[in-house]
Amino acid sequence: MASDADEQDIDALRAFNRIYTKRIGLLNAHLDRSPFTLSEARVLYELAYRADPTAAEIGRALDLDRAQVSRTLKRFASRGLLDTRAQEGDARNVLLSLTEAGRTAFAALEGNTRDAVGGLLHGLPPSDRRSLLWAAQTMTRIFEADPTKALTLRDPRPGDLGWIVHRQTVLYAHEYGWNSDYEALAAKILADFHQFFDAAKEGAWIAELDGRIVGSIFLVRSDQPDVAKLRLLYVEPEARGTGVARMLVDACIERARACGYARLDLWTNSVLTAARRLYQRAGFKLVNEAPHHAFGHDLVGQTWSLDL
Repeated sequence: MASDADEQDIDALRAFNRIYTKRIGLLNAHLDRSPFTLSEARVLYELAYRADPTAAEIGRALDLDRAQVSRTLKRFASRGLLDTRAQEGDARNVLLSLTEAGRTAFAALEGNTRDAVGGLLHGLPPSDRRSLLWAAQTMTRIFEADPTKALTLRDPRPGDLGWIVHRQTVLYAHEYGWNSDYEALAAKILADFHQFFDAAKEGAWIAELDGRIVGSIFLVRSDQPDVAKLRLLYVEPEARGTGVARMLVDACIERARACGYARLDLWTNSVLTAARRLYQRAGFKLVNEAPHHAFGHDLVGQTWSLDL
């Protein structure tokens, strides 16, 4: 039985599907002013971009059953759009290719489709256009790609520190109900980090996935020469479970060791359970905890330490 959260997620994705299919015209009997339905257009696309495919290859690529692919190919052949020939050495395999009329029909469909998508993008404000493309790339990665392949860690760039303050504040407000006091704290930490940065004793890592920031972590000096602090670890929800957090923590620990620190400390709150489990797996030990009131809530602050 689906939980309330599952039901909300299902409703949200179905609402997106309804809006998107209507907006790009997928409900129309003919796609982008062409004589083709959506499934026919997808088969036509595969024929145009594959070298002599078989019907079975197209069916696997589009997850269509054999009968549906066969009916579509017969319609194309009856319209003079499709050529067939037996594969040399194996007459059981029939190779498919578009005729000149088929290539012309595809070119017209492709042009209309690109015009339609271009019109959709041009009608959006620049910020909405960027957000839409990020979302599209994220959905493509989730459904089609290995989410760890495009993951990289890099140094901060201008604008990153403000973005990190913003994203952490938004996420903690959404997930834990914290108020803007956290924003003030994070902004002060990063302002001091930037102003007094010591490249020999500190470091910062920005995690990117498909060109989008999905996390960060900072190594900061403390008031004890042999002790450093791990600060402001965060990971975007869509990147959780991909190993991003572990990569960030490992990078921070390795840098602390390279800098010659004897110990790495961090401060967190008991409600951040996923982060605490990560710190435990990395070897951190809980050395102190105490109740306090912060960010609009009664919390239990914790200090964790790792001997390097």
